Amino acid sequence: MLVTTYNCNALGDVLIAVVGPDDPNQTSQKAGDIVGIYNAKGEATGFNFFNIHQLLPELEGNGQVNLSSADLKTLNTAIANAGLNGALPLENPARIVIGKIVEFEAHPDSDHLHVTKVDLGAEGIKQIVCGAPNAELGQTVVAALPGAMMPDGKLIWPGVLRGVDSYGMLCAARELALPNAPQKRGILIMPDDLAAGQPFDFDQAAAVVAAQN
Repeated sequence: MLVTTYNCNALGDVLIAVVGPDDPNQTSQKAGDIVGIYNAKGEATGFNFFNIHQLLPELEGNGQVNLSSADLKTLNTAIANAGLNGALPLENPARIVIGKIVEFEAHPDSDHLHVTKVDLGAEGIKQIVCGAPNAELGQTVVAALPGAMMPDGKLIWPGVLRGVDSYGMLCAARELALPNAPQKRGILIMPDDLAAGQPFDFDQAAAVVAAQN
């Protein structure tokens, strides 16, 4: 997974690249204009690139940014030249996708949570705990997978809810920052003709919300 963000007004000319979850025992190593961040196993979980326009002079954006393969190769060359361990992945599949709820059970330790199994296409069938009151078996939904960055900046990682593993999150329209999204609990239900695993389409989802209002 890879999440890259750039916010010059808040942080200066710094590109932040996240490739894994935070570790309470993480360490960092600085070499030139690059800081590598590593978990307790020594695996890279992120890199901060200072003075990024020296490497990527055409970089633009304010928030999450999508980099080309050429950009990523440039950054990996810089990491290697700096003598730091780790690299950025050159492929970054969509992390907010269409899912199909194929199993649906009550949570063993909650009166409002449910344990779902969701078909995510190429990602496979994954377990996601959901507390939405409108969730049901057979629905077509929007799933945020590990490595997804939500519109509010929150990163999604695998977790445990009341003792049950959860691979990601089933999304409400308001969590996706869709126009005129209902400000109440409940996941967004998408049309059944959408394929499991296809990337989330903001305009398509906005049209669904508009039709439901």
